[in-house]
Amino acid sequence: MNEKGDDTMLNNIKVLSFTHFLQGPSAVQMLADTGADVIKVEPAHGAWERQWAGFDAFVEGVSVFFMLANRNQRSISLDLQTPKGREIAQRLAAEADVLIENYRPGVMDKLGLGHDALSRLNPRLVYCSCTGYGSSGPYLKRPGQDLLLQAMSGLTTLSGDAKAGPVPVGSAIVDQHAAVLAAFGVLAALYERESTGKGKKVESNLLNAAMDLQIEPFCYYMNKGPLWDRASPAMGSRFHGAPYGVYQTADHWIALSISPIPKLAQVLDRPDLLQYGERGGMTHRQAVHAAVGEALRTRTTEHWMAVFDAEGVWYAPVNDYEQVETDPQVLHNDVILPIEYPGAGTIRVLQHPVRYDGQAPALRRVPPRLGEHTEEVLREAGYSDAQIGAWLEEGVAKSCDAGVAP
Repeated sequence: MNEKGDDTMLNNIKVLSFTHFLQGPSAVQMLADTGADVIKVEPAHGAWERQWAGFDAFVEGVSVFFMLANRNQRSISLDLQTPKGREIAQRLAAEADVLIENYRPGVMDKLGLGHDALSRLNPRLVYCSCTGYGSSGPYLKRPGQDLLLQAMSGLTTLSGDAKAGPVPVGSAIVDQHAAVLAAFGVLAALYERESTGKGKKVESNLLNAAMDLQIEPFCYYMNKGPLWDRASPAMGSRFHGAPYGVYQTADHWIALSISPIPKLAQVLDRPDLLQYGERGGMTHRQAVHAAVGEALRTRTTEHWMAVFDAEGVWYAPVNDYEQVETDPQVLHNDVILPIEYPGAGTIRVLQHPVRYDGQAPALRRVPPRLGEHTEEVLREAGYSDAQIGAWLEEGVAKSCDAGVAP
């Protein structure tokens, strides 16, 4: 395992991370995977994601939620409620290239670690804040969480059966998209710094990310008016023509995308579809949707897959996770990354999603134990062993070697 990152793209970039939950850590991991030296600053009890996991997913007491977004990083544990802890954090920020935080707006300012204070200390610092709604405005104090943003941004009204309620996407897509946008913004600011020598404040928030995910339907709405109503049975969107969605077959389900009506009439043996014409999927959307659904229910998924393969119809099988895990293309793309973690054994997470010259970035460091690198980072910052020992004794800083649980 290469811990130095000498052969990686961002190996000369130092990132200070004050992040928790998913949006911030996932953004940081994007930079860590590509070589940045990331120092995760945690309180004595550890980042929130160490103690929580969706699906109650813990492996020998280790949170999978923590494991999935904290690799290739070092951990230092500081008590930022103490003057000395804040002073140490400021000293680390003075030498950093990037700081990423996703505390509630105003918290970092109260700690003396806000953008204005640190940019005076380090004018080259790229300071990235990840928030729910932005750093100002009427929703400043509202809780920012993926499901809440899906609801208020309109995402939950875009799909699902018209006879049912709004349907949220069953994954934290807003968090993850906001994380990628944050990493993108940081890289853009670093690129600009090459010519200006000055850092910049970068902001990524969940609301803007949720709207960006809806770039197509929301722009249609703004320029043409309300989208089509949700269909029953459900369709895949409120703006595509039929067929578009997940359809029941004789034994399972199949996803069918945009296809010419004449071709569908042929492959489904439904000449009645021809009455709707070439644009029937738009002009007679519900009727075409119903006719296609009726035809697909007569044969098995395997039958339709063979027919659609032969005729070039756009389709996909509807897989559950057991099938996704063993899918030939998923295996070929090397999507899954096994990590050997102390005390827990093998924990599998998702690999960095981008490939560089055909390769994923190396796993240089497993996700750190709480305070694993406290002493190492403080020595690098120029503090003496005597100072470090005193702060460990006083509780200003903590190390996992000093009895802190991993």
